[in-house]
Parts: sequence; structure tokens; C-alpha cells
Amino acid sequence: MGVRYNAEKKKIGNYFSTPIYSFRCKCHLCDGWFEIQTDPKNTRYIVTSGARQKDEEWDPEENGGFAIHSEIFPDTDPNEAPVDPLAALEKSTDAQNYMNQVQVPRLEALQNVSDHYGSDPYSLSRIVRKRFREEKKVEKAKQESDERLKNSYGLPEVLALTEETEDTRADARERWQLERQALRSREDAKRRKLDQEIVIKPRSSLTSSAVPLRARTGARQTASDPVSSLRAKILGNTARRSDPVSRRLKPPDASSSIFRR
Repeated sequence: MGVRYNAEKKKIGNYFSTPIYSFRCKCHLCDGWFEIQTDPKNTRYIVTSGARQKDEEWDPEENGGFAIHSEIFPDTDPNEAPVDPLAALEKSTDAQNYMNQVQVPRLEALQNVSDHYGSDPYSLSRIVRKRFREEKKVEKAKQESDERLKNSYGLPEVLALTEETEDTRADARERWQLERQALRSREDAKRRKLDQEIVIKPRSSLTSSAVPLRARTGARQTASDPVSSLRAKILGNTARRSDPVSRRLKPPDASSSIFRR
């Protein structure tokens, strides 16, 4: 783990603008003193007196670590060829051109945008707040209109109404026409079925058959005659209104009767 020493530190010189320090320490095994100086030029320490420097290369592979290869750290390979100065110059020239053509214009554009939005923050804030108030007013009016519509038709409050646009109007108009056609089809089918069930016979053919029928039914038929005649009259009027041929016929009088098939 090493030994910690209390040292006498003092400045003994400079390497350009970097100071050179010396550290004078007392050995913990004897009464001798040794001195160490910094070497900024070679980025190392030098033992100047009282001791000898021991160089020990630490191999991480021998101590359970990973080996250091020159592919990972190419600067540590002493056999590597020196850097080509022309290639280094070309690389620096390309970097300079890229900076002048791409990075500098981009930075200037960003600076212009920043100056544009930061020159008058009060005016920009006023414009944003005005736009927000207008949008809020429109949204509030739309919400009130939706609430009135829901209250008018008894719709649930959680129902979300779509915004009225040209597309929604066209869609609603198309659906309304389809439903109207379907309703007309159902009414026509119902009317045709009613026309098939109701048959209006002439007065001459009903006179001979009406008398024996009343004779057989007796007193029970007398009580239901008003209801039957009213029902027959209503059905006859409906049939004549729906059938253009029957409109030309003369409506039967009270002595005529209506029978079902």
C-alpha cells in the first residue's frame, strides 16, 4: 500500500511557466533523508539524493486484470511509426474547412435566432398571452354551446361532441339521407302488406253474404258491429289513400262490408 511521509516542500525553479518542486523526507527505517523533485518536462518524479529510484512495470494481466494491447492504446507502442506531418496537416486543414463552412454558419444562425427572440421579451410575451386569451375564449364558447346542446337533447355530460366542420356536415347529411330512405322503404313495405291484407269488395257482392252472416252470429255480432265497422272504415280509408286505383272508386256506403282473406 505504500508509506506516507511528511515532506518539506519548496520551489526550486520553473519549467517555462510550470514550477518545479522538491520534497525532502526522512526515512521511516533509518535516520537518513532523501529528496524527490518534479520533472514537468517529462511528467515524472526524480530522486535526487538519499535514495535510488526503483522502476517496476505493473502488468495488469499478472494481477488478475486485462492485458493492455497496442490496438487499444496505440500511443503506448514504441515500435509505431512516427506520425506523417503532411497527413496531420491535411487533417487539420479539413477540420478548419469544416469549421468555417459548417460550424461557424450554424453558430451564427443560432445566435441570430437567440437575438431575435431575446431582444424584446415583453412584446413576445404580450403576443403569446393575447393569442392564448383568444384561443381560450373560442374554447369556452364551444364548451357552452356543447352544454346547451346536451341539455336540449338530454345527452350525458361525459359524451364528447365532435367539432363541426365541412366533413362532419357532409357525413351527417349522408347518414340522414340513408336513414330517410330506409324509413321510406319500411313504410312502403308496411303499406304494401296492409294493401294485401285488405280487400274492398263491391256492394252487390257483399249484400248477399252479409245477411246469413248476421243471422249466424246472433246477439254477439250485434255488440261488436260498431267497432268492426269503424275499424273497417279506417282500414278502407288508408287503403284508398295509398292505392291510386282505389281513389277513383266511389267509397262504399254504410251497407257495404269489409272482409279479410
